[in-house]
Amino acid sequence: MKVSIITVCYNSGETIRDAIESVIAQDYADIEYIVVDGGSTDNTLAIIEEYRDSISVLISERDRGIYDAMNKGVARAKGDVVGLLNSDDFYESRHAISDVVATFDSAPAADVVFGDVVFVAADDLTRVTRYYSSEKFRPWKLRFGWMPPHPATFVRSQVYKRFGGYSLNYKISSDYEIFVRWLLVNKLNYLRMDKVLVRMRAGGASTAGIKSSIRLNTEIVHACRENGVYTNIFLVLLKIPFKLLELLRKPKASIHV
Repeated sequence: MKVSIITVCYNSGETIRDAIESVIAQDYADIEYIVVDGGSTDNTLAIIEEYRDSISVLISERDRGIYDAMNKGVARAKGDVVGLLNSDDFYESRHAISDVVATFDSAPAADVVFGDVVFVAADDLTRVTRYYSSEKFRPWKLRFGWMPPHPATFVRSQVYKRFGGYSLNYKISSDYEIFVRWLLVNKLNYLRMDKVLVRMRAGGASTAGIKSSIRLNTEIVHACRENGVYTNIFLVLLKIPFKLLELLRKPKASIHV
C-alpha cells in the first residue's frame, strides 16, 4: 500500500523542518511525500531543498489559500491512501504510518481512518497543552461542531475521486465541511485508531483567538447547511464546555519518539 503524505506551507521556515523530518523518519517504506508551497518569501524553500531527495513532488507557486494548496497535492497524489500533515505539525512516532497501514489492512471496508492528536507548546514541543481525542466522535456530532482531528486522518484516494476535494468557499473550515460530506452525508465507513498520531503546535489558524473562533463556528453552520444538514450557532456552541475539558486531559502517549 502506497501512502501519499501532503504538506502545504507558506513562509513556514520556523517549523517545516520538524514536519519534513518526521515524515522522512517513518519506518514505513512506501511513502510518497508531496510538498506544496504557496510561494514562500522566507527560508522555507531553502529548508525544503535540503531534503529534496526525500520529497517525491515539490510544487511552489502562488495559490488561493491552504485548501487550494491541499487540492493541488491531492491531485498529484498516486498513493492508495492520502494523509495531510501541516507544516507546523509532526508525527508522534516513527511508527505512525506503519500503524495506519496496518489498520487499513485489518479493515478493507474502511474508507477513512483517524487517530488522536495532542497540542504542544510552541516553545516546548514536549509539553502537551491539550489532548484532542477522537474516541467519542460520531458522525451525528458534526451537527454540533465536532470533527475528527484532520492531521490524524487518512483517506483512501478513491474517496477524493468520488466526492471531490476541499471547498474554496471556506477560509478555515473546509476540512470540517469535507468531513460532513464524507461521514454524515455519504456515510463512508470509518475506523478510529486508539493512538496519538500527530503533535500540533498550539496557535494554528482555527485556534488563534476569538475572531478566528467566531469565523470557525460561523463557517461550521454554513458547511452543514450547504450539505443539507440542519444546525445553528447555538447547537455548535454547546461543544465549548467539552472542549475546555480537553485541556485537563493527558494523552495516553505523550512522549515523542
